[in-house]
Amino acid sequence: MTSSIIYEGQLRSRCTHLQSQRSILNDAPLDNHGKGQSFSPTDLVATALGSCMLTIMGIKAESLGISLEGTKVEVKKTMGDAPRRIVQIDIWLHFLQSWDSKTRTLLERAAATCPVHHSLHPDIQKNIHFGWP
Repeated sequence: MTSSIIYEGQLRSRCTHLQSQRSILNDAPLDNHGKGQSFSPTDLVATALGSCMLTIMGIKAESLGISLEGTKVEVKKTMGDAPRRIVQIDIWLHFLQSWDSKTRTLLERAAATCPVHHSLHPDIQKNIHFGWP
């Protein structure tokens, strides 16, 4: 097992990662009967894409002997209807350092190998923006 989820009522769940016992709250969004006081399930999906890309790039950066520490990722999720679903995820990666074009290309290619990216349905539009200083 990877995680456990307990419904706390009022459209809120507590999600616990079993290996670490760390928890996050999950709320229904404002536009779907919720309070929007925490990540919604679809927020977590979109956020997982950005986090995964940064993690895979971090692995590549370590192998190159460089650090991505301080890199910021911003995520925008766009929902569609009939059925309600994620139709687009925009990811902006903001780097504190710039490297030569070969290194940047290696990092960008690493991001494209992210397992979450490959797990999402191909109908979800994914726009990835790399912001090098």
